[in-house]
Amino acid sequence: MTATRFQRRPAVARLLAGRRDLLVVSGLGAPSYDVAAAGDHERNFYLWGAMGSAALVGLGLALAQPKVPVLVVTGDGEMLMGLGGLATVALRNPGNLSIVVLDNGLYGETGGQESHTSGPTDLRAVARGCGIADARTVTSETELAALATRAHAPGNGTVFARIPIDPAPLPRILPPRDGVFLKNRMRSALGLSPL
Repeated sequence: MTATRFQRRPAVARLLAGRRDLLVVSGLGAPSYDVAAAGDHERNFYLWGAMGSAALVGLGLALAQPKVPVLVVTGDGEMLMGLGGLATVALRNPGNLSIVVLDNGLYGETGGQESHTSGPTDLRAVARGCGIADARTVTSETELAALATRAHAPGNGTVFARIPIDPAPLPRILPPRDGVFLKNRMRSALGLSPL
């Protein structure tokens, strides 16, 4: 892991700043609190208890809405549980999908045990090995700004970005937890009827 560590809430706020049509899927736990702390939005879909599925939910949205940028914000623990999904993401490679992993090297929701990224596991290398050509680790404010710009504007393929973050716990900012409400709110924002 690199020595540079970002503060998670300012980093997420930077990724979401100036959003217009961006759809956001946030992974279990702290990433959902971070997205909510940046401001609840009708185009946010918070996952509750769906550990390991954030990247694939994002993939589904990106394929269903190919002209709309989709940003997945998740943690290293959640991504480790869903590593197989990266191969499927790479196979489809939608240009409107960005997957951002906030990597603190801990399983924050289960007591702060070290995750595999505290050891030899390099999520950027895993994503690249699955076939995601644009897989990066963000190491500077300039790179974070470039990632934010890219997340809001579809490109030639999926972007995977690992952001090393400070492991200090922060207060929970709880967003809406009703899955049906969140689904219908996002559908409405996209001009679709509720299901």
